[in-house]
Amino acid sequence: MNSSITPVLRIAAFSDGDQGGNPAGVWIGPALPPDAEMQRLAYEVGFSETAFAVKQPDGEGFRVRYFSPEAEVPFCGHATIALGAALAHTFGDGVYALALNQANITVEGRHDGSRADAPIAAALQSPPTRSAPADPQLVAAALELFGYSEADLDPRIPPGLAHAGNDHLVLALASRDLLAAMRYDLQAGRALMLAHGLITIVLVWAESARLFHTRNPFAAGGVYEDPATGAGTAALAGYLRDLGWPHGGAIDVVQGEDMGMRSLLHAGVGDAPGGSIRVAGTARFMSGNK
Repeated sequence: MNSSITPVLRIAAFSDGDQGGNPAGVWIGPALPPDAEMQRLAYEVGFSETAFAVKQPDGEGFRVRYFSPEAEVPFCGHATIALGAALAHTFGDGVYALALNQANITVEGRHDGSRADAPIAAALQSPPTRSAPADPQLVAAALELFGYSEADLDPRIPPGLAHAGNDHLVLALASRDLLAAMRYDLQAGRALMLAHGLITIVLVWAESARLFHTRNPFAAGGVYEDPATGAGTAALAGYLRDLGWPHGGAIDVVQGEDMGMRSLLHAGVGDAPGGSIRVAGTARFMSGNK
């Protein structure tokens, strides 16, 4: 099969209306291309992730795989939201079952009906979540990477390892200025993340109990920073639940502001330990789609 004849859609997930969001590639075809071809396409698209989807043989849902420009990843939240928008656009509004490499989830896509080119509302149910305290040596190495100190951390949210399909290190900072000052060396960050099996590091500042600002270095995938990270948001929400944080059933996350790509994410937080997180937002089709 020549996968090059199937176009890769370019969709910005978790947009702020008609602006912002995290660009993802979405490829929907009759059969998954070979691994090397998917890796090549993801590299050529150049976004932090591209989702590849095909209908299951029984017609019940889709088989999905995700590739960054440098490697396959088990799960990607913003590419799943982009896929939900693409499925709604191609097959109609609804909830679609997705079979990932290591989990089965769902994604929902719905048009708002206001205009033909309006962003599409989408929501995913994450894989199961889990969390644990972060190893002090890992925390020390991460603080050194970013030039932070322990005094820069918010003691209400101690450093943790959070999982929602991927592993993330969560570091909560004491001020918005500290978040804005985030800098690091990409290769050093990649080495640290790969050594500890991390997909991203979630840097977060709590403006209130239910409103958070985050930045997500994704050096493991060769990307300095993501403007919107659904998997990281799901992991953060699960971690806050495990901590007993007063989230009131949901949190809102603003991401990408410091990149000039403001993105909005909403996470529904249930009470069940280890339960999945519903992450929602809008997705807009970008220019250049055929």
